[in-house]
Amino acid sequence: MRKSVASLLVALSPFAALATTPQTATLHVQNMTCELCPITVKKSLERLPGVSQIRIDFAKKTATITFDADQAQVSTLVKATTDAGYPATERK
Repeated sequence: MRKSVASLLVALSPFAALATTPQTATLHVQNMTCELCPITVKKSLERLPGVSQIRIDFAKKTATITFDADQAQVSTLVKATTDAGYPATERK
C-alpha cells in the first residue's frame, strides 16, 4: 500500500508545477457611499470564476481580491464592479 501511494505521489508531482499561484489585486472603488454598497461590490466579484477571496474596506473605498490568474484578470474584476455601478481602477 505504501509503495502504491508513493508511486502515485511521484507520478502526480509534475502536475504540482502546473498549479498557479493565486494573485492579489487591490481596486479603488468609486461610488461606495453607504453601508450596503460593499455588499453589492462583493457580490459582483463573487460571481467571477477564479475569485477565491474578497476584502472590502468601506472607509478606504478599496476591494482586495485574491484570484486565479488563469481564470480572471484585473480587467475582468474592474468590469464586474463597474457593471454593478461601482467604477474601479487598479491601485498599484
